[in-house]
Amino acid sequence: MEFIVVLVPVFCIFALGFIGQKVIGFDPKALSTMALYLMSPVLAFRTFYENELNMDYLYLAVYGLGICFGLISIVYAIAYFKKYSKSETSSLILSSVFMNNGNYGTPVALFAFGAVGFDIAVIFMVIQQLIMSTIGIYYAAKGSDEHDGIRAALMAVVRMPVVYGAILGIVFQLTRIDISEIFYESINLVADAAIPTIMIILGMQLAKISLKKLEIEKVSYSLIIKLAISPLLAVVFAMILPVSEIVRNVMILMAAMPSAANTTMFALQFNTKPDFVSSVTLISTLSSIVTLPIVLWLISG
Repeated sequence: MEFIVVLVPVFCIFALGFIGQKVIGFDPKALSTMALYLMSPVLAFRTFYENELNMDYLYLAVYGLGICFGLISIVYAIAYFKKYSKSETSSLILSSVFMNNGNYGTPVALFAFGAVGFDIAVIFMVIQQLIMSTIGIYYAAKGSDEHDGIRAALMAVVRMPVVYGAILGIVFQLTRIDISEIFYESINLVADAAIPTIMIILGMQLAKISLKKLEIEKVSYSLIIKLAISPLLAVVFAMILPVSEIVRNVMILMAAMPSAANTTMFALQFNTKPDFVSSVTLISTLSSIVTLPIVLWLISG
């Protein structure tokens, strides 16, 4: 029952965007551009500025990149045999590889493992955000008809301010630059608003989904990769890397999280099958109500 209580705020914010889109009607792409270019860089800056670098960053970075490219390889294998197009492959990567360990994973880690687990989850959230802001955006741009070619996709990553926000946060932390309390209050206000804004945009996009057009086969592949293969792959990395039991458990729990809400924003921004990506995000989030308690029971046992 306590686990359901953790999920209620997440679904309430999704519902707010869903109802707003149905009743009023907005332009989700314009809002996603605002969140991506104005709000997310500030969140990335604050996250890297406030969390001190240590060896956990290195191990979690190896884990994050390893599981990312491992799942991408699986998607490419499926796409090869099913003869999926570039756009279909990229959208499958967006919906299958990146996990919602920020606004979903960190509260669950707090519930499951207390303050220590929460701190580890925050560190991984920082790393995962950087991975999504580079590799995620690369595939979002690669699958877009408007950004054809590898060079154009790489240029889309270079132009993304989230990466520079993260780098600036690291520089400010390492050089111990103090920020005026007045300015930092502005940073906190924007950073705190970023994640709920992204979730509201996801709710808006979900309101535009037609279940009649649901691509059952690809959705099934994505759910299997995200909710089953991903935590199994995480077990392999958790056993190989020299980390403590609590870090190992958080690794596996984070890998079992549903698809990241940010990927819907990326898909919407670059028009890389946003309906498919957002539908997987919705279904995987709903499915996680069943799958996450099973994962928690297994790792706690």
